[in-house]
Amino acid sequence: MEVQETRVQTDRVLTIPNILSMARLVGVPLFLWLILRPEFGGPQSDGWALLVLALSGISDYLDGKLARRWNQISSLGRLLDPAADRLYILSTLVGLTWREILPLWLTLVLLAREAMLLVMVGILRRHGYPPPQVNFLGKAATFNLMYAFPLLLLSDGSGWIASLAAVFGWAFAGWGTTLYWWAGVLYVVQVRRLVRADAAAD
Repeated sequence: MEVQETRVQTDRVLTIPNILSMARLVGVPLFLWLILRPEFGGPQSDGWALLVLALSGISDYLDGKLARRWNQISSLGRLLDPAADRLYILSTLVGLTWREILPLWLTLVLLAREAMLLVMVGILRRHGYPPPQVNFLGKAATFNLMYAFPLLLLSDGSGWIASLAAVFGWAFAGWGTTLYWWAGVLYVVQVRRLVRADAAAD
């Protein structure tokens, strides 16, 4: 089921929630640079990368909460928020796979879901519909993955903290991947219904 938003939308661009989402987008290349520095002869910067990832998670929570509380839900915000989520997931997949922390098969499973969603968005546009709104299941999947990735990055070390991070990191990764695909299948079902309704109307 889609999460329906009944509050009034605004056309304002420079709202606090939108600024938070923009800051998250700016943090994407910074995070990728920090996580890949050791691969190009630079110093280890995992601590800073974890900080950027943590701040992105906090801003992800705040932008939606503040938008609803202050009635600053906007069309731009509806685009920025899921875009930032996906770009962080993509950049983290690239960084962790490059460093061989994530196995290639898991990266391909998550990227295949994104490719499927892009196809669905193309079908919706061809029928005159906007991209699907983020549903609760998709948001839950993103939260699980955003917990999994920093824990897996933290597990790339030695000692009991790294071992504990690996256990919880892989648990969150498993739940997140399952929910991510479940949300994707629901999007496909939704698109199929809309297309069938259009065909019936014709």
